[in-house]
Amino acid sequence: MKFTEQILNKPIKREELAPFSLKMEPALVKAVVDIEKEIMAIDASMHVDLRDVLLKNGSAIQNLWGINLYPDASAEKLVEFDSMINIRPPQNRSRDIEDESIREKILTIVKKWIQ
Repeated sequence: MKFTEQILNKPIKREELAPFSLKMEPALVKAVVDIEKEIMAIDASMHVDLRDVLLKNGSAIQNLWGINLYPDASAEKLVEFDSMINIRPPQNRSRDIEDESIREKILTIVKKWIQ
C-alpha cells in the first residue's frame, strides 16, 4: 500500500479523509501538526515520515506534534493526541500530549485545515 505524505495546502472536508483512513487498521489518518507555522501533514504509515516531510519544509522539531484523525468519529473524538514522536523529555514525557495549551493549538489548527 502506498502512502503519499503531503502537507495540506488547502482545507479539506472531513469526508475527504475517509479514503486515507481505509489504509490503516483501525480506520484512522496519521497527521503531524506544526503549531508554529499552523500547517499539517497527513497520510503516512508512520508519524515519523510526516515529521520528516515537515522538517524538510523548514519546521522546527519542537513545534511538531503527532496526532491521529478519526474521520468517522464524532467531532469531539476526531483528534487523538497519541504518537511516538511526542515523546521528548523534558518537553513531553509520553506519547500523549501533556500540555493543554499545545492541545488547544492543535485543535485550532485541525479545525482550520479539516472542515
